[in-house]
Amino acid sequence: MANNFIKASFLLRVTDAEAQVLGRIDDAVAILANGDLEGAVLAEHYQALGDDFARIFPPTKAGLFESFRSIFSDPDYPRLGFTLQIDPPEGTGTRQVWLSGDQVDIETAALLLQSVARSALPIGFEYCLDCDRLRPGEFGGGYVVISANDIEFGGSARLLDRAIARHHHAGVDGFVLATRDPEDGLTFWNSEAGFGALAAATVFSDAEAAHHDVPITDDQPEWLALPAPLS
Repeated sequence: MANNFIKASFLLRVTDAEAQVLGRIDDAVAILANGDLEGAVLAEHYQALGDDFARIFPPTKAGLFESFRSIFSDPDYPRLGFTLQIDPPEGTGTRQVWLSGDQVDIETAALLLQSVARSALPIGFEYCLDCDRLRPGEFGGGYVVISANDIEFGGSARLLDRAIARHHHAGVDGFVLATRDPEDGLTFWNSEAGFGALAAATVFSDAEAAHHDVPITDDQPEWLALPAPLS
């Protein structure tokens, strides 16, 4: 038998108001874990979490805590898998928060920070997959990038597969369609705006490039394989 872990430990700086809400998250989870609370008693506990908590996680028709439940991978059995250690006020209006754990629910951590720690965004953190037995395939890791409107997840397994694939064939990172303009030099195709800068180019997969209708230009466009990203 082996035990698996999802470990993370990182710091972030938030406003004092955000820190106060983060400091009540454990209390909110404990309320959800107490199945005996309902009706007016449950409402009292919800109100005790404060106006800032209610503003971020407002009640819905389905219940007082439903918007808070929605950040958990399993809303019926909410768990964090990490602790939040919040520094005392510094007199600057901000303070430091330490998030750490060895069974971290990565999606929940990301959604919580996106909801509460708005002043810290964009922010990212790394995590590792660990095991107390040296079993093949049980180790790895990943990262999360959190912005105001999006959460991006990346894993070491996929990055490794792509790195190996680059040694076998071109185009692992996609293709762009390029043509040479007499005045602007090399330009690249954007499906909405036409030819322009490389930064705005539409990136095609191998299959998409094979079936794409190449636009007609004075200089015949050619497919170029993107290089591997800088490490």
